Amino acid sequence: QVQLVESGGGLVQAGGSLRLSCVASGRAFSDRVMAWFRQAPGKERESVATITRSGTNTWYADSVKGRFTISRDNAKNTVYLQMNSLTPEDTAVYYCAARNPMHSTFGYSRNDYAYWGQGTQVTVSS
Repeated sequence: QVQLVESGGGLVQAGGSLRLSCVASGRAFSDRVMAWFRQAPGKERESVATITRSGTNTWYADSVKGRFTISRDNAKNTVYLQMNSLTPEDTAVYYCAARNPMHSTFGYSRNDYAYWGQGTQVTVSS
């Protein structure tokens, strides 16, 4: 079992930055592919970024590429999402997600992830 707790959301002006954190408790954090998803009102939950177990490889949605950076610190059981040059279109609830250890590859669908945090609200004002 894995528990995920996100933090770092808030209200920011367009062009600003935020850093989200997700702390995991439970087993085998370093064996899990991790990801950040987001869900805006009235929209489907979408994958934003994902990172392999070691942190060597990352993937980003086109909408955030060049602005967001996912990273992880396995010693601290924490995954981060650094968000720069934020726009109102980035407004959403952001969720941290973890795959089961049997999966070593990126997952792009919410169905690929077994564990979820409660979400943290990010609001970008224009």
